[in-house]
Amino acid sequence: MAEASAKGYVLISGGLDSQLAVCVLREAGAYVEGLVFETPFFSTDRARKAAAALNLKLTVVDFTADEIALIKDPPHGFGGAMNPCIDCHATMIRRAGELMRKNGFDFVATGEVLNQRPMSQNKVSLGVVAKTSGLAGRLVRPLSAQLLEPTVPEEEGKLDRAKLLSLQGRRRETQFRLADKYGLKDYPSPAGGCKLTETNYAARLRDLMEHEGLDYLRLVRLLAAGRRFRLKDGASVILGRNQDDNILLEKTVAANEMLVAPSNVSGPTALIVGNVSEADFKDACAIVAAWSKPPQDGGAVVLEVLSQEGDGMFEVPQPYRREDYTQYQIL
Repeated sequence: MAEASAKGYVLISGGLDSQLAVCVLREAGAYVEGLVFETPFFSTDRARKAAAALNLKLTVVDFTADEIALIKDPPHGFGGAMNPCIDCHATMIRRAGELMRKNGFDFVATGEVLNQRPMSQNKVSLGVVAKTSGLAGRLVRPLSAQLLEPTVPEEEGKLDRAKLLSLQGRRRETQFRLADKYGLKDYPSPAGGCKLTETNYAARLRDLMEHEGLDYLRLVRLLAAGRRFRLKDGASVILGRNQDDNILLEKTVAANEMLVAPSNVSGPTALIVGNVSEADFKDACAIVAAWSKPPQDGGAVVLEVLSQEGDGMFEVPQPYRREDYTQYQIL
C-alpha cells in the first residue's frame, strides 16, 4: 500500500470522540486541521480548548444563518425539541466540503461512532448525512470506518484503512483506553452541548419565532439569558436572573425596546421588546418590582426607564406579587 498522504478537516466539538478522530487520523498518516461551527445555540469554547491541547490548527465558521434557516424549515424535521440534527449535521458537512475543495484537501472527518446515538448515528442516518451533504465518498468516520464502506481516500491509498477503527455502540471503555494511549486528559463527559435540544430553551425559541421572528438576531443571542414573559398584548419581557444577565441586557437599547431597572432598591434589569401597550408596560414594570427587593418602608418601587425615545421614571405601588405574573412566564 502506498504511503498515506491525505489531508483533511476534522469537525471538532471538543468532546473525546472528535479528539480521538484527530489522533487516529494522524496515526493513519493524514494531515488534519480542525473545523468548528459557531452559532448562538452552541459554544466553540470546548473546541478551541481541545484544538490548543492537540496543537491543531482550527478554523471557526459562523453558522448562524445556516442554523436559523434550518430551524425555520428542517427537511428531516426536529429531534426531541427544536433540534434539526440530521439537517444541521449535513449542512455543516456540506460547508466543510466547500472548504475541503477550496483548499485542496481530500476528506472531511467526524468523531461519530456507529450506533452510539440510535437516531442520528445509525447506518441509515450516517448515509443520509453523507448523501445530503454532497460529500459521499469523502466523509470519513475514522472511529467506525472499518464497519462502513471504504471512502475515496482509502481506496486511493492516501489513508491507511487498516489503521482506522471499528467502534460501535454506546459503551465507551475503548474510547477511554484510547484516551490514555494518546495522552488525552481533559475532555468533557458525553453531552450534546446544543441548546436546541433543551426543552425550556426550545419553548423560548418557539415563542420568539411566533412573535418577533428569528431574523431579530439580538433576541436570538439573548435567548439563554434571564426569565421570559409574554404579556397580554404581545410585548416580551426579559428579566435578568443575576448580575451577569443585568449587565448583558444593559449593554444597548435598540429601537422598539425599553430598559427598566429599579433605582431605590436592588433588583433585576428588564428588557421590554415590541410595540408596548400601556397595559403591557404597567405589567412589565410590576414584574420588575415583584422580583426586586421590597422597599423597607413598604412603599413603591421606583423604576428608571430608558429607551431611544427618551428616559423617565415610573413608580410601582404595592401590592406587586410574583404569583400574579407567573401565568405570563415562558419555560
